[in-house]
Amino acid sequence: MTENKAVVKPWGGRFTEPTDVFVEAFTASVEFDQRMYKQDIKGSIAHAAMLYKVGVLSREECDEIASGLHEIELEIDSGKFEWSVALEDLHMNIEARLTQKIGDAGKKLHTGRSRNDQVATDMRLYLRDEIDEINVHLRRLQATLIDLAEREVDTVLPGFTHLQVAQPVSFGHHMLAWFESLERDAQRLADCRKRVNIMPLGAAALAGTTYPIDRHYTASLLGFECPAENSLDAVSDRDFVIEFCFAATLTMTHLSRFSEELVLWVSQQFDFIEMGDSFCTGSSIMPQKKNPDVPELIRGKSGRTNGNLVCMLTLMKSQPLAYNKDNQEDKEPLFDSVDTLKASLRVFADMMQTVKVKRENMRAATLKGFSTATDLADYLVKQGVPFRDAHEIVGKAVRYGIDNKKDLAEMSLAELKVFSDKIEDDIYKVLTPEGSSAARDHFGGTALNQVRQAIVRARDRILEVAE
Repeated sequence: MTENKAVVKPWGGRFTEPTDVFVEAFTASVEFDQRMYKQDIKGSIAHAAMLYKVGVLSREECDEIASGLHEIELEIDSGKFEWSVALEDLHMNIEARLTQKIGDAGKKLHTGRSRNDQVATDMRLYLRDEIDEINVHLRRLQATLIDLAEREVDTVLPGFTHLQVAQPVSFGHHMLAWFESLERDAQRLADCRKRVNIMPLGAAALAGTTYPIDRHYTASLLGFECPAENSLDAVSDRDFVIEFCFAATLTMTHLSRFSEELVLWVSQQFDFIEMGDSFCTGSSIMPQKKNPDVPELIRGKSGRTNGNLVCMLTLMKSQPLAYNKDNQEDKEPLFDSVDTLKASLRVFADMMQTVKVKRENMRAATLKGFSTATDLADYLVKQGVPFRDAHEIVGKAVRYGIDNKKDLAEMSLAELKVFSDKIEDDIYKVLTPEGSSAARDHFGGTALNQVRQAIVRARDRILEVAE
């Protein structure tokens, strides 16, 4: 980053005093908005092509601009480009370098636009690209969960409510529950992208321009669905940033909840899974430790995206139309949410590919909490016992089991009949974890054939989207 106090401001004609050095640094955004340079150059090339189409630029000027911008992109790619705080932002840095390279033709590029519509266009192009990349990572994580579900479809583990053993479920069924959360996240991002894909360019500062521009042509060159309808709204709208930040926050919330389960499952108290060493760390003083740092960190990073969402909502809540300098503060929360979500999805998918399931430990845990108690109650209801009576009968049987350290499946038929003479030998078909799971044989249930069908449907869903 260079400092050039001799730089002439592109807007300096009205001013008689130079900008205070500290104010110059305080108001500059180039240190963070330069990450959008590819989108800025792409937008400028399209804008120049449109200006040529409507007769504002000559063919030679348009070609000079496009060639110069491509050269500048290569300079930035290679790290040779010198960014200047004195030029305030990404846009002025590139425009100044373009004018330096090609002369007066570079000064004509900004005809019919403003930094207000330019930055809004850059942000939409940037976010559109990032959403597409995030979607790749999200779908990869979903595919990893499907593979794990398929591999462990007949592995039984205790399903929990209130973190208490509730009912047996297939491990595959459990993985598909997280798949569904991520599927909603993917749908939200796809829906958000539709509203991102609207072009502000041509709105100029706030009221449009007197030049005979063709905004639909520019939109088609840039792959936008259409130009924004209202010039005031086009330059001042940041709903698309807020909407993305919300989608990122909710996705990170899902990853945080999933991480919490993984942290519990790798603990000695649960010992349900083992995670690859490459995704854990040790202790500086306790040699035996294998800490699940990746899921812990993802759980913590959800706080960043939460904060970014609140930041954006607060930033916009009192702004009058149209553009205000406040909006310079929109980029860092957006960039941070993009980076946090993208990295978290990537590492989560990598991590889940290393998970080894400890099937026997899961099954043993299922047997500890009377997880088939509901199945016994359902059995009694099918024998004609009112549900509330069945509930009381099973509660007494559970109390007996606690006192005698016996699971329901370990009790003899004579012991069970003490609580109800409706119980017969066939009760043992549903008192095992596998029997309990198999009994829930309906769409969305945890019976193995239902889970296998759900795996096929899940795989078809992500393949359909990919096509």
